[in-house]
Amino acid sequence: MTSILAFLFVLGVLIFVHELGHFVMARRIGVRVLTFSLGFGPKILSFRRGDTEYCVSAIPLGGYVKMAGETPEDARTGASDEFLSKSKWQRFQVLVMGPVMNLALAFIVMTFVLMQSAQSPAFQDDPVVVGGVAAGSPGDAAGIQVGDRVVAVGDRQVPAWRHFFLETGSRAQRPTRLLIERDGKQFERTITPVPVDRFESGATGIIPVTHPRIDTLQSGQPGELAGLRKGDSFLGIRGTAPLKASPQDLAELGGGRMSDFDLGVIASKKVSDELVQRIKSSEGNPLTFDIKRGQEQLSITVVPHLVDEQMRIGAQIAPLDVKTEKLGLVRAAQRSIEQNWEWTTLIFRTLGGLFTRETSVKQLMGPVAIADLSGTAAQQDSWIPLFTLMAMISLNLGLLNLMPIPVLDGGHIAILALEGVSRRDFSMKVKEKMLLAGFVLLLMLMATVIYNDLMRIQWIERLVPWR
Repeated sequence: MTSILAFLFVLGVLIFVHELGHFVMARRIGVRVLTFSLGFGPKILSFRRGDTEYCVSAIPLGGYVKMAGETPEDARTGASDEFLSKSKWQRFQVLVMGPVMNLALAFIVMTFVLMQSAQSPAFQDDPVVVGGVAAGSPGDAAGIQVGDRVVAVGDRQVPAWRHFFLETGSRAQRPTRLLIERDGKQFERTITPVPVDRFESGATGIIPVTHPRIDTLQSGQPGELAGLRKGDSFLGIRGTAPLKASPQDLAELGGGRMSDFDLGVIASKKVSDELVQRIKSSEGNPLTFDIKRGQEQLSITVVPHLVDEQMRIGAQIAPLDVKTEKLGLVRAAQRSIEQNWEWTTLIFRTLGGLFTRETSVKQLMGPVAIADLSGTAAQQDSWIPLFTLMAMISLNLGLLNLMPIPVLDGGHIAILALEGVSRRDFSMKVKEKMLLAGFVLLLMLMATVIYNDLMRIQWIERLVPWR
């Protein structure tokens, strides 16, 4: 039920904003709007105000704005308030305003999301230095070692882990070249990410360096007295083996069976547990911790004390170093533009990858997958994941609607542009062929994403003999 409600909320907002763009611009240039509908099919609720009927229809997978004299088949009088009586420039404004509103919504929502105080793993913005490789994973098979730095995936630079996750996540079952730097020398390795989760994301079993951090300190206890502070990250313990999860631990955690990001988060718990265990087994001997505090690295010696029959330093240790950001309006707007541009680049690369076979069609998602993601996001403790998802889908909707495919807004805009260049209107027969081609293409796309969605449901997948 949560998934359905979250899906209806997200989709309802996106459809409303899109159709509102068409409606407002049509009214602004003097076009008479007959119907404003959220959804298709039979009308569930409706009321009339002026010349316009406002309604909610039964199929919530889109919407429409019906304008007077919108198509040549409509009864036309040649009145100035009919759509086809307007100039090509005015009709362009009406057509483009729906996608523009979705792009604007993505920008506005992400701006307000970034203005909230949100935590994220600090390693996402760190250089791609390998902190662990799961035994039996693609990374292990390719000979990736702890301490290696991944410089590029394919022909694209990966300055931080978040770029690495994006690049490898879209290359499931595709042999991919990695440019590795080890001991000052660069060389290449080929790796084939394995598909994980229902969305066929690629995973390599390669995880980042993670550091436990101090969440809270008890007053008057050894940690505070020695100079530790809340937020300090533990880099290691002087004179002992490095703090890290073993390849076997990582294999048990799911190397090759979960995303690299999730594997990194869970593996950090192993590192944290190892740190706590070394403190408990110290027998009261001094421990010199290598600490990172902001951009500064320190060495602090702490003598654990016996409390409740266990050695402790009086610190609550969190498994993962996180960063907390709360941006002002101007900086959040700038970051929103950067984030939306990054998503836009990824969208076009994914679409391009479908033609070059770099991206699997199995990664395309339809309504069922969106409903599932919406439900998962809605169940989080914060509203931020749900609204972040809304921004991403709104951006997708806006960009895809601008594609020059007949039936979509971009297709109608392309026809207007071609008519403008040729300085004549195409015949209805030509337009009908264009729209039919666009409809067939759209139908094939819909069939693909619905098939993908159904195959992500385990009991349905088991009924399909070729899966």
